[in-house]
Amino acid sequence: MNPSPLPSNYTDLVNLYGQPSQAGFGSAVFDEIIEPGTDLEPIALRYYQHFVGKLWEQFGADAWMSTWKQVYARTGGVTPDIVAELRAIADPAAAQFVPVLLLADTDDRTKAEQALAAVFDNPQVSDLRVYAIGDGAALSGLLVAGYRPNEITILISLID
Repeated sequence: MNPSPLPSNYTDLVNLYGQPSQAGFGSAVFDEIIEPGTDLEPIALRYYQHFVGKLWEQFGADAWMSTWKQVYARTGGVTPDIVAELRAIADPAAAQFVPVLLLADTDDRTKAEQALAAVFDNPQVSDLRVYAIGDGAALSGLLVAGYRPNEITILISLID
């Protein structure tokens, strides 16, 4: 991993969702410089495994990969609106974690929506994907990956 320092306009996202970590629970923001044309999914998967840390080995890759699937991808011509896009996720299992990711039941809901929009609605974001994640038992959540020229930002939220 070649983490890059988060640009200053990502401060709100990091303040709300957390620094890069291997906590395996909660949320964290990661940012990395990547080569143009790099496939986002292997990078997202690598950060998912990194975030889960020791739990990945404890429960095994099969458990953690049992829920891994892309549940949303922004298509060309779609006006970027990460909050609306998250709310429109059709997969029922993944959709139940959108309110958690949006901090809907907290005083930080508006801040969360603004921080997500500042990062993932940026006109330079040319690829955005959302994945369902979890251990197939107690922990579940979402991973949001956004690509802008030469850089990927990943937000992971994993709860029980």
